[in-house]
Amino acid sequence: MNAAAVGLLGVVAVGGLALTVRGERPRRPWAGPILAALLAALLAVAALLAWVGTDASDRLVEVGALGAVLAAVAAGGPVATAVLAAADPSAVGVPGGPQDSDILRGGAWIGVLERAAVAATLLAGSAEGLVVVLAVKGLGRYSELRAPAAAERFIVGTLASALWAAACVGVAVLLRG
Repeated sequence: MNAAAVGLLGVVAVGGLALTVRGERPRRPWAGPILAALLAALLAVAALLAWVGTDASDRLVEVGALGAVLAAVAAGGPVATAVLAAADPSAVGVPGGPQDSDILRGGAWIGVLERAAVAATLLAGSAEGLVVVLAVKGLGRYSELRAPAAAERFIVGTLASALWAAACVGVAVLLRG
């Protein structure tokens, strides 16, 4: 069971990477949320398998931790993009939705670094490190958050990204027993 959980973490990481390389904004508007939901479902199955598994070897726990970080980083972008699309403020007439490239530029790369840092601090058991990561991100974007919809996009994107990283790390924690 534990090996299957680690394998699913790998599938989530590869699937997220494939979606990112292909482009996170699919041509059909319904495809992004469906693919993100599929990644989330695979992660949930991995968590279930890790939870019911017994006595994972130290090597498998280490591989699972690496897989969790890779899944957090690689698949977090498509998941965050799908969440941002679902929370698109332009749907209610506020400019600056996910399609607006002038709002919070560089967010994809910042998200990658954020998810890697969140996953690493959670695996290390450092609540203080998590606070520092999120505080630095907030301070770095402070001046940009006055633009219409920027604050909402920042909060939604940050929470989606951090929660995805935490969910991925949760599988690794379950492997430890």
